[in-house]
Amino acid sequence: MPNQKILYITTEMYPYQEDTNMATVVNKMALKMHNEGNDVRVFMPRFGQISERKFQLHEVIRLSGMNIIINDLDQPLIIKVASLPGERLQVYFIDNEEYFKRKQYYFDDEGKPFDDNDERAIFFARGVIETIKKLNWVPDVIHLNGWMSSFVPIYLKTYYESDTYFKDAKIVLSLYNEKDAPLASNINEKLKFDNISDLKALDNPSVKTFVAESMGYVDMVVKGDEFLDEDLDKAFNETSTQKSEYLDIDSINQLY
Repeated sequence: MPNQKILYITTEMYPYQEDTNMATVVNKMALKMHNEGNDVRVFMPRFGQISERKFQLHEVIRLSGMNIIINDLDQPLIIKVASLPGERLQVYFIDNEEYFKRKQYYFDDEGKPFDDNDERAIFFARGVIETIKKLNWVPDVIHLNGWMSSFVPIYLKTYYESDTYFKDAKIVLSLYNEKDAPLASNINEKLKFDNISDLKALDNPSVKTFVAESMGYVDMVVKGDEFLDEDLDKAFNETSTQKSEYLDIDSINQLY
């Protein structure tokens, strides 16, 4: 079914990240849908290892300049864009000096998770939502990939609940075996600042518990990895949300 507006929100995409299943899957899904005549946009964080020169990223001034308030602190939102190498497919990058300049993803060189991973996820989710609205582009399908993107549906169905901009968009969540890590114990205060409370994940805030939480806020859950680890597979089996086993790339448009 061509002529759909499909938004991919992801933490990884080839060639900006290599050697991971998620990066490969997102690249192939987005290109397949793009080549079939759909209007496809991709949003991801501008992690420090992504070379702006190599991939020809440039700032979009008209989209930048907003501030996202996290825990009573103003954080400037910078939007960069590039075309997927060799393709006419636009990838938007959410950037912020404080959150995304570092060269590592979620863990420092000693393997310790960053204390602000929760704030980075909140900033990313809100940054994507605000930028889409500024683009004046209303997606038919929002496809989430990577644990940070799981904050998007939670925000859409709580903080942005009275905003009708995304009311007709269907949300798909792909599950991947990502390394679990605890999130800051005071994340509840940061979310409460945005009037978000009563999440089960706040009892034990972590990468996995927030992914599991987000399953209840989407229209469809699908396995992004063919075999999920035990905790994730349990959450997948227990969710009452419509779900799908792993699909190969050629079948992915059945979801939409």
